[in-house]
Amino acid sequence: MTTKRFAKIAMVAALYAAVSLALAPMSYGPIQVRIAEALTMLPLIWQPAIPALTLGCFITNLIGTAMSVTGPIDIVVGTLATFLAAVCTWKLRNKLTAGIPLLAILMPVLFNAVFVGIELAWMLNPDQIVRMSVVYGFQVAVGELISVIIGYLVVRNLPVEKLFKE
Repeated sequence: MTTKRFAKIAMVAALYAAVSLALAPMSYGPIQVRIAEALTMLPLIWQPAIPALTLGCFITNLIGTAMSVTGPIDIVVGTLATFLAAVCTWKLRNKLTAGIPLLAILMPVLFNAVFVGIELAWMLNPDQIVRMSVVYGFQVAVGELISVIIGYLVVRNLPVEKLFKE
C-alpha cells in the first residue's frame, strides 16, 4: 500500500467519523439518518473505500458509544454491517438495472436494516425481537436510503480520475 493510498483511506475514514459525530443526534437511534452513510457509495468507484468506510464506522461507533442506545455492541455489529455492505457494493457495482447499479446501491440499506434493526430490537425490546426487528429495520432503511441516494448522486458526478488516481 502506498503512502498516498493510505492517506486517502485515512481521510475518508476521518470524514465519515467527523460527519457522523458532528450530526450525532441524527446519527444514532431507532430513527436515524447518518448523513456520512452517503460515503457508502464510494465502493462503486474506489475499492479502497471498503477499509476506509469500515475504519470510519468503527471510529464513529467507538466514540459514539455514549450517544448510541445500543452502546458498545454497535462497535461490532454496525461496523460489520458497513464492511459487508461495502464489499457487496464493490462486487455488484457493474450489475446495472437501466444503467444504474441498483443492487450495489441497496447493499448499505439492506445490511443496515437487518443488522442494526436486529441490534436495536435486541437492546430495546428483547421480548419482541422479531416484530421490532422489522419495525426498527424499516426505520433504519428509510434513513439509509436517504443517505445512499445523496451519496449516489454525488459519486456519480465525482471527477474519479483526479480524486482517486493513485
